[in-house]
Amino acid sequence: MDQNNMTRREAIKAMGVFTAGAALATSGLAAIGDIKIGNSKKMKVLAINGSSRKDGNTADMLNLVLNELKKEGHETELLQLAGETINPCKACFACGGKGNCVHANDIFQSVFSKMKEADAIILGTSTYSADVSSTLKAVIERASVVCDMNAGIFRHKVGGAVAVARRAGAMNAIDTINHFFLNKEMYLVGSTYWNIAYGRLPGEALNDEEAVSNMKNLGQNIAWLLDKIQ
Repeated sequence: MDQNNMTRREAIKAMGVFTAGAALATSGLAAIGDIKIGNSKKMKVLAINGSSRKDGNTADMLNLVLNELKKEGHETELLQLAGETINPCKACFACGGKGNCVHANDIFQSVFSKMKEADAIILGTSTYSADVSSTLKAVIERASVVCDMNAGIFRHKVGGAVAVARRAGAMNAIDTINHFFLNKEMYLVGSTYWNIAYGRLPGEALNDEEAVSNMKNLGQNIAWLLDKIQ
């Protein structure tokens, strides 16, 4: 194979650390005959708050989204990363065929397990240096490699991005999250405008009327899509 024309996944395979059979066994992909269309099954929605502040503006915005999903009877969970340290990816590729990171010296394995179980994932962050928080970035980077090494884990899940900024940089944070979703074959859900809120002190973002409206609409749009694909 011409190395100049190899895809990223093909290059990883060539390293001898990707086991296709095991990856398919752990991917959680349903057989075509197992897919149910138009049933009343309620779905799991996981929101991850990457802000360094617990129960601050980012949590407020994520709860607005989740409340709309609760109204439709979906199971929701808000996971807050404040106070936790998640180490960066070691690029060891030992996760191939295992369905999760092999390193257990932080909470990432637990976080990723919840992401795998969820039908919809909403990633929220406050804005640091015009991007997502370092903690959420570590989650994204490690999750990306686990997904690369275990094909299809997040395929056809639903994704939504939320960012809060004091003044600027939130669009970069939204882009970082959306690129992660798109690169993992997920369905990306938007709202009537960018899912961005403005505020600095706790509770200030709730005064951003347009943001509140956008977050509620985001939740309604996610609920609509879940209804179509369940």
